Amino acid sequence: MTIPHQICNRCIMDTSDPKISFDAKGICTHCARFDQRARTILITKDEKRRRLGSLVNKIKTSGQNKPYDCVIGLSGGIDSTYLAYQVKSLGLRPIAVHLDNGWNSELSVANIESVVKKLNIDLITRVLNWQDFRDLQLAFLEASTPDSEIPTDHAIYAVLLEVAHKQGVRYILSGTNFSTESVMPFSWSNGHRDWRYIRGIHKRFGKRSKALEQYPHFSFLEYAYFRIIKGIRFVSFLNLLDYKKEEAITLIQEKLGWRNYGGKHYESNYTKFYQGYLLPHKFGFDKRRAHLSSLILSGQVSREAALVEIKKAAYPENELQRDLEFVAKKLELNFEQLQGILAKPKKTFEDYDSYEKSCWYRIIFKIAENLKYGKAL
Repeated sequence: MTIPHQICNRCIMDTSDPKISFDAKGICTHCARFDQRARTILITKDEKRRRLGSLVNKIKTSGQNKPYDCVIGLSGGIDSTYLAYQVKSLGLRPIAVHLDNGWNSELSVANIESVVKKLNIDLITRVLNWQDFRDLQLAFLEASTPDSEIPTDHAIYAVLLEVAHKQGVRYILSGTNFSTESVMPFSWSNGHRDWRYIRGIHKRFGKRSKALEQYPHFSFLEYAYFRIIKGIRFVSFLNLLDYKKEEAITLIQEKLGWRNYGGKHYESNYTKFYQGYLLPHKFGFDKRRAHLSSLILSGQVSREAALVEIKKAAYPENELQRDLEFVAKKLELNFEQLQGILAKPKKTFEDYDSYEKSCWYRIIFKIAENLKYGKAL
């Protein structure tokens, strides 16, 4: 049965999220969830300063007599670059981690080099074996779920945990934030930390039997060990700052010589293809809708302006054919082979095996996630 199209009267989320619902006033479940979470996250400026000061002191204390007191991820994008600037400004001693999966744009490489040089930050870059990673990416495309960025996201988490553990650091400071990322439908992407899901997809569709032997990963028990036993915390650091996207862009451009990519997470050529073409074209998901809705709810853009923006093409028309051919060539396919893979019937996370189907996973993961802030704040 076809569901009539409906769009929220407050943000711009719509029925492209198959699990969305609306109240009698036409306000969606994402807005309701935002309001619920905002009660604990959107605190006063004075309270933010207090918590930030307390956190910084704890990080410095925990890092005494160590080369570094925290770990940060660095992609070259807005959030991670702004995070690096603020962390250094507060006198912390971060070590930065970057995952190179073979899809970095030239601009992202230049941005990362500029940031670490100007802020004097040590950088660890983990370079994935391209043929192994290519095989895993193709397996996810063949699986036909909207989750083909999951292998990269999982590896990033794994390397951050690995570096923190090796350096004896308890705090991983993240650029994820409530102001610009509060809205994201669960139905649009699942399994970021689910190694059983990733391994199962590769076993079924991959061609290189040993491709995952050296791949950065963690089981849910290893994740619990790092988080619960070793006490490693992921902290959404930007939630303790008055984070406004446009102001952040201006600052990092002026202070660090950062240059814009033209889209959220478009520092990766694959992410540009994935978010700008694959998701809207195959699944009817436009992540700009979620990103803009987050900005509406945090008061950084008007709903009217967002409605104008979402009507623009998700992918620059003059770049589309060129970029599709680039992606096909990079994956060692011809254009027709790529189109054939993308034409496969749609599947979802629920169609494959995963840890999330285990009640033990849900219990242990919930305990670990409740330590996201823990005593850090």
